[in-house]
Order: sequence, then C-alpha cells, then structure tokens
Amino acid sequence: MGDRERNKKRLLELLQATGTGNGYCADCGAADPDWASYKLGVFICLHCSGVHRNFPDVSKVKSVRLDFWDDSMVEFMTHNGNLNMKAKFEARVPPFYYVPQASDCLVLKEQWIRAKYERQEFLADEKAVSLQGDREVFLWKRGRDNAQFLRRRFVLLAREGLLKYYTKEEGKTPKAVINIKDLNATFQTEKIGHPHGLQITYRKDGRTRNLFVYHDSGKLVPLITRNYLKQGFMEKTGPKDAFEQGQVLLGSNEQGYEVCEDLPKGVRGNRWKAGLTVITPERKFVFTCPSEKEQREWLESLRDVLSSPLSPLYLLNASAESGLR
Repeated sequence: MGDRERNKKRLLELLQATGTGNGYCADCGAADPDWASYKLGVFICLHCSGVHRNFPDVSKVKSVRLDFWDDSMVEFMTHNGNLNMKAKFEARVPPFYYVPQASDCLVLKEQWIRAKYERQEFLADEKAVSLQGDREVFLWKRGRDNAQFLRRRFVLLAREGLLKYYTKEEGKTPKAVINIKDLNATFQTEKIGHPHGLQITYRKDGRTRNLFVYHDSGKLVPLITRNYLKQGFMEKTGPKDAFEQGQVLLGSNEQGYEVCEDLPKGVRGNRWKAGLTVITPERKFVFTCPSEKEQREWLESLRDVLSSPLSPLYLLNASAESGLR
C-alpha cells in the first residue's frame, strides 16, 4: 500500500473513531464531513470549508478523500481533531451566542467561523480577544404602519444580556429594552426582502412583539439569533381573540405528550380543513392549518420536539415557568 492510500485510510479511520467528534462538522454539526483544515486540525463539511478558504492565513483545507495528505498532516489531525479543538476555540462562548446548525444559512456559519478562528473570541487564554461589553450597530427597521425601512440604532449589552434600540441616533432613552433570554430571532429573507433580513421577536406587557430589520453585512446577527424550529399561523378552537393568549409547554413522549394528525370527531375549522391535535397531560389543543403542506410541516416539527427527551436542566426550569421549547 502506497503512502497516499495509507494516509487516506488513516484519515477515514479518524473520521469514524468514537469520542473524537470527527464524524460531524466541527463548525455546524453536519454529519460525515469530507473536508478538513490541516492548519487547525478539524474536520468540516463542504459548505464550511468554503468559508475557511476565505482566510488562508488562519485555515487551509483539503479534501479527505481526493487530495494528497503527507505523514505530518495526518499526524497533526490525529493529535488534534474536533473535540480537542472545540475545547480550545469554544472555551468561552457566551450563553446567548447562537451556534449555527447544518441547516442554517451561510451568513450565520461564516460569522461563527470567523469569530471562532479568525478573531479567536472564545479562547480561554487570557490573551484571547474578549467580547466587548457593548456592541452598537445601525440596522434598517421596518415601520409599524408602513413598509418603509428607517435607520435605527441598536445596542447589545453583553454582560447584562440586554438588547436596546433607539429611534434617534443620539437618543438617550431607548424605544425598547429586550432581555436576551426572552428574545428569539430568525432569518426572514423573503418576508423582509433582504439577504440579511431578520425577524426579532420578544414579549412585552404580556404580548408578543416583532421587529423586522436588516443589516448590509449581518454584523450583529449571530449574537442574538436563535432560530425558530417552525413558525406560522394556525386557527385554534376556543375564544376569538387577535392577541396571544399564552404558551404551551412541549414536553416529550415520555411525559405523555403527543401530536395527532387531523381533528377530533365532530370538530371543524372555520376556514381551514387540515388540522392537528396536540395532547398534553392536562388538556388537548386543537388547531387547523391553511394547507395540507403546512399541516405536514407542523406535524414534523412537533414530532421532532416531542421525540427528544427533556434535559434535567429544562425540567427544572419548566417546573418554575411554562414556555415553548
């Protein structure tokens, strides 16, 4: 067996080795990565490898299966690997920082990869570049009464875990102060009409509010983004009210939670026919969807949630306060 074949075999064995994390992309978690950074010592997927190529001073990539690997490169990968490098480069990731998944858009992945390797923001070493307490950026925010986007100042207070936005550039009093733990944000490129369009959702005075914004470079996005698994409109049986009435804790199948296709016998929707029923230990929630496609998407998303066991930490928090998982 020649050097090329021998080293390729060793790399493939590294990908399959248990306890290394090499079987998933070091940056987004995609399964079966076929690329690697031989300068950083991590295995990555095709999409993330494209980002790594943009900063060759920090990372250099090769195909695990197609490129030639010499002995020194293979040894380097053997002594490093995804879990070891994760412990180094992700030692101090703030709890509010969104870590992208395989299904997320390239903007999120690029911001995460650059923060982790290029700027080294999360190293445990005291010499590492630390996150600034305050981050300020101007975003274009859609007006409430029209579709016009206006320039607004947003300030993220990392230590306090707060996001503030101001209607005046030099204003002293913020229009809103949002706690990061009560905030969700997701890319909505089609809805907003911009590749970095973002929908920021938060609760105020017991109701859900939305901010529709965009930034030309997506600079602030990874610091506040927590993608929704699924969002949209459904009709629910019960009192007619235009405002949000509450939240439903989604546990797991093990705790007696279930979602069923279609509606209970004798129940019909007002406008929509396709429906589903969410069963909890306390009661049943009946919904109708605008289309069969929406129904299938809701069923798939809800079943994904209910099939996942609740963590002990989540069970502890849920006992004190109910909320959507």
